[in-house]
Amino acid sequence: MSVNRETKILVVDDIPTQRKLIKRTLLSLGLENVEEATDGAHALEKLHSAKFECVICDWNMPKMMGIDLLRAVRADAQLTHLPFLMVTAEAKRENIIEAAQAGVSNYIAKPFTVESLQEKLEAILGS
Repeated sequence: MSVNRETKILVVDDIPTQRKLIKRTLLSLGLENVEEATDGAHALEKLHSAKFECVICDWNMPKMMGIDLLRAVRADAQLTHLPFLMVTAEAKRENIIEAAQAGVSNYIAKPFTVESLQEKLEAILGS
């Protein structure tokens, strides 16, 4: 993996088992600096209180949807540069277009493989 092992990643998903699955997958890729948020609002709090180098976010969540978090991140001068990977069961063309227009760095549909997640991360974080 060409991504730095120390890369600090925020995993955002309202379903605990999904967060654990993504975190375990990242650990299997050698990425150990992973924090979790339960929804977009929680993620925004974390993003304002600590420095992260990547966000991996679900689309469908209560309080603040992933697409709304993406828009908030892109509208924030302190966060706008942050690589943002949308991980979702929403693989509809209109969702992909909406995410692209909102400035998503990359998009991956559930279920995904370790290899596909690695490929997407390398595309947005790799040197």
